[in-house]
Formats: sequence, structure tokens, C-alpha cells
Amino acid sequence: MQERFIMDLLLLLMSLSAFRVSAEQEVENLSGLSPNPDRDIFVVRENGTTCLMAEFAVKFLIPYDVLALNGIDLITEQTSVSIPRGAQIAGKCGSSESELQISWINHAFTFLIFFSKDKHTRGSDGKAKETEVWKINKVQLVYNTSETTHFSNAYNPGKHTASTHRLSALVTPAGRSYVCSAQQTLTLISSDHQKGITVSMYDIQIQPFDIKSDFVFSEQYKCITDEREQLEQMLPLVLGLILGLIIVITISVYHFHLKLSAAQPQLPRDRSLYKNM
Repeated sequence: MQERFIMDLLLLLMSLSAFRVSAEQEVENLSGLSPNPDRDIFVVRENGTTCLMAEFAVKFLIPYDVLALNGIDLITEQTSVSIPRGAQIAGKCGSSESELQISWINHAFTFLIFFSKDKHTRGSDGKAKETEVWKINKVQLVYNTSETTHFSNAYNPGKHTASTHRLSALVTPAGRSYVCSAQQTLTLISSDHQKGITVSMYDIQIQPFDIKSDFVFSEQYKCITDEREQLEQMLPLVLGLILGLIIVITISVYHFHLKLSAAQPQLPRDRSLYKNM
């Protein structure tokens, strides 16, 4: 009797412990705080601390089949899908693997992003240097063509899964957040007859590991496209400054030349006057 009481007590404690661990994870959809209606904000917290933050705008271009008017042939249509403000989110945080899961319209759509952190070898001055980086190693979209708002008259409607293959995207030094205003495009291959689904993400800022302050991104790591665009925007300004400097130098030299010429004695143009000099 006593042994059974102890066993029941242990089971109760284990249940409470499991409940406490699950209760320590929080997920928040803060998209309503974004001034951009297309940009979503998602936060995953564990033990009262932010462990994953993601802000981005995303659109999905999904092909699906409809029956032609002759009732025999199939025609491929496309629908554009975006994440609504009231989407449900879930997430997992780990030291080397993290995950963000976003669902909407009664789970007719589920968008999953998988992150990993590992060592990355880079060559510098002939020497190999190992650094720690994080990246997106998999993106997945689960969608149901039975959802009639986006899939009108879909042929043989049902649930499908589209995934990337051997992905290594948004590679970022560990401890920093990835930032990119430019559009980043991925192609997912669907279980629906290998159709290609286009995922377009822009206005991105993501950090799945090593967040030091609650609800605050770490130091930014800008994408190459943004760096190039910033350089292109600055180039006309730099060229304008250089041109202005050249004009100022030219005017100054000309002004100095005029002063120098005025200070020198003038020789008479009438050569007969040379005798009197």
C-alpha cells in the first residue's frame, strides 16, 4: 500500500514537472505592432527569456489543378497567399536547432522554418578559420487545397506538403541577427505532382539563437543585396562631392593665376616704347 502511494506520488510529481516545463514556453504574435500591414512579428520565449525572434513579410505563390471546361483536361492555376495578422504560432528553441511554426485558417496552411547552428570554415590570408554561424536549413509549407477561399474549384482537393532540398540560407555569424530589406526567394517542391511553390520573403530580421536582451535583436548582419544597394545610393553623392571639389580647386587655381598675372609688370605693346624703358 505504501509502495503504491509512493508510485502515485512520483507520477503526480512527474506530471506537474512536465506541465511546468511546457508552461515555461511562450509564443507571441506581435504583428499588430508592425506599422507595415504585410510584415509579421513572431516571438518565442522560454523560461521568461526571448529565444527566437522573427520579423518578415512573406507571400506564397501556389499552383494547383482545376478541371477544364471540357471536363477532361487539367489546367494549372496559381493562388497568392500571405500570413494574416491572427495566425497561430508555435516554436522550439535549442542550443543548435530551433524551429518556428505558423498556422492560419484553421490549419489549412502551416509554414515551418527550421534553423541550425554549426561551424563554418572560411579561408583568410591562406589560413582556414573556423567560425560559428546559424542558417535556415529547411523551409516547409503544408497546405490544403480544400480551402476554397484560395483554391477555387481545385481538382482532387486535399493536403499537400512542400519542402526545400538541402537548404543553406541566410547564413549569419552566431550572436547576430540577419537583416535584409531586399526580397529573398525560395522554391519549394510540393507533393502535389512535384509542383514548384515560390516563397518570397522581404523586410526580414531574424535571430533564432543567442538573444541577449528580452524582445531585442542583437547586432545586425546585413545581406549582400542591401549592402550593394546602399553603396549604389551613396555612389552619386560621393561622385557629386568629388566633382564639386574639382570645381572648387579649378576656380581657386584660376583665381590665383589672375592675381599672379596682375602682380607682374606689363610690357608695352608698342615696340617703339621699348627705347624709353
